[in-house]
Amino acid sequence: MIDLRLLREDPDRVRASQRARGEDVALVDALLSADERRRSSGVRFDELRSEQKALGKLIPKASGDEKAELLKKTGQLAADVKAADAEQHEADEETKRLALQLGNLVHPDVPVGGEEDFVVLETHGTIRDFGAEGFEPKDHLELGEALGAIDVERGAKVSGSRFYYLTGVGALLELALVNAAIAQATEAGFIPMLTPALVRPRAMEGTGFLGQAAENVYHLEKDDYYLVGTSEVPLAAYHMDEILDADKLPLRYAGFSPCFRREAGTYGKDTRGIFRVHQFDKVEMFSYVTPEDAENEHKRLLEWEKQWLTGLELPFQVIDVASGDLGASASRKYDCEAWIPTQGKYRELTSASNCDSFQARRLSVRQRDGKKVQPLATLNGTLCAVPRTIVAILENHQLADGSVRVPEMLRPYLGGREVLEPIAT
Repeated sequence: MIDLRLLREDPDRVRASQRARGEDVALVDALLSADERRRSSGVRFDELRSEQKALGKLIPKASGDEKAELLKKTGQLAADVKAADAEQHEADEETKRLALQLGNLVHPDVPVGGEEDFVVLETHGTIRDFGAEGFEPKDHLELGEALGAIDVERGAKVSGSRFYYLTGVGALLELALVNAAIAQATEAGFIPMLTPALVRPRAMEGTGFLGQAAENVYHLEKDDYYLVGTSEVPLAAYHMDEILDADKLPLRYAGFSPCFRREAGTYGKDTRGIFRVHQFDKVEMFSYVTPEDAENEHKRLLEWEKQWLTGLELPFQVIDVASGDLGASASRKYDCEAWIPTQGKYRELTSASNCDSFQARRLSVRQRDGKKVQPLATLNGTLCAVPRTIVAILENHQLADGSVRVPEMLRPYLGGREVLEPIAT
């Protein structure tokens, strides 16, 4: 939720942000109108209540016709106060409803456009020339099946398309990745967290996932719970309705959780293997910081992601995501995309988003600095989305015989294995 004072003072900036996102600009004027009605109805209610209280003090002192007239007027005032209170409540609810539909303000440096209009900021690592090495690279599914690491057939049999089993060294590889990611995050000062996968509506709405992203959210209607698509949701709601001491910031958490996504609108995309699935595990970094430190924290999150991908010895690029592809909560987002050899292109592995005070306002998370209480800023950054990371490792580190070299960083977490070997047939 954006600051309504900013909306009133600079509506053109909000309109420009909506336009950059490709969202409804008329929403800004509707919200301005509702906010004006909310404020004016509040003034009207306060005036009537003040008059009602003043009249109440006169009645005990009056007598006869004067008292009867005052009592008559009191009855009319009571009806007016009740009507004004109802109007104030209605206007307040309408303002909240419209405000929740408005996306975060887009950072002025974000490239304007859709999914393909990102800007490449950095490129790291060297893309292997498999032709020069004398063999054609296999895709992750072929490699994973030969290793006895991935089973999508039984995943589909049990749960349907876009589900899978990680078996044998595949399961060990996931556990190694998760432990290595948590170790890196802990060393950087993050508090490790195991978070709930089911949350109440307010947590999901507060983080901004019930707007344009709602179609990808699983909802358990009978119990009115939502399955999270990222531990960002329970981590953002962890301090909901709390006031944190500013001198204790930043607070940093590294959440590990299962993630569930309907993948609506992706029919026919990435149907082979485990790149795009309905359920996966992920390690997510989450930061609570002062608003003044948000941009610097955003850069720090990106550096931790780059450290992770460099440690996995993956070639990758960093992009500045375009305005139309940000998601409702982010004012700016950096993606790290790893090279996938059999696809011949970079694909997203991690994201780092600066949400400024957008989520904190919706979830009522504030900071106290002396006597001043105000919303703080929240940021999130993927450290390891497990299936996609496995895809990148298998394809980039495969050897001619079908085995896969284990990056040195992961070897201590895989019992010292230097190579993942295919199953003997």
